[in-house]
Amino acid sequence: MTHGFLVLRGADSALLAEGDLLQEAKGRDTVETRILFKFKDGSLLDETVRYTQREVFTMQTYHLIQRGPAFKVDTEIRIERPGKYRVTTKDHKGGREKVHDGTLELPNDVYNGMVMLIAKNLEKGENATVHFVAFTPEPRLIELEYTPVERRKVAPEELPGVMVQYRVKPKFGIFLKIMTAILGRTPPDLHAWIIHETVPAFVRFEGPLYLDGPIWRLETAAPRWP
Repeated sequence: MTHGFLVLRGADSALLAEGDLLQEAKGRDTVETRILFKFKDGSLLDETVRYTQREVFTMQTYHLIQRGPAFKVDTEIRIERPGKYRVTTKDHKGGREKVHDGTLELPNDVYNGMVMLIAKNLEKGENATVHFVAFTPEPRLIELEYTPVERRKVAPEELPGVMVQYRVKPKFGIFLKIMTAILGRTPPDLHAWIIHETVPAFVRFEGPLYLDGPIWRLETAAPRWP
């Protein structure tokens, strides 16, 4: 269905990784979306989500691999509905591996791997609150609150394009004190820029790509010719 080209930059705009967005239909009402980033330092980020779209989006399976020096530890996460999960972490220094598995009750609106997709499907100016599973590495259910903070017309004037910037605020509730202690700071907000017109388009995402990660900027790019 879709093959997009992405770049990942640090807070100083330095290029960290180049990547691909792959979206494929899997049957009548199921879609699989995969984001794959290969970092300049050899690290890898590979995120795949499979979801159904019967009037609403429903996440069915989620798989995340983070490996290499760009991350504090190597991590692999799997979760599938109705709530079975497995988290494997491996320390860079000692190579010690830990495994956490179990079950977690999942609401219908859990959207891991779908943060940008949800922003694309909001009506212009619409607020929304959805759920997200934060792994610490044990899973904890939190809320993400989408709020439009800026709207502006984009060129060309002949098209009805309006760029909307959404603030995506993690709402940790009583879990906030634990997260603040882990990170040494209050977890930052995320930001997504979407052009709303006949066909909505993703433009930029800014924020941590994992719970205690640095602020990175994800943007669309053009393919390189040999």
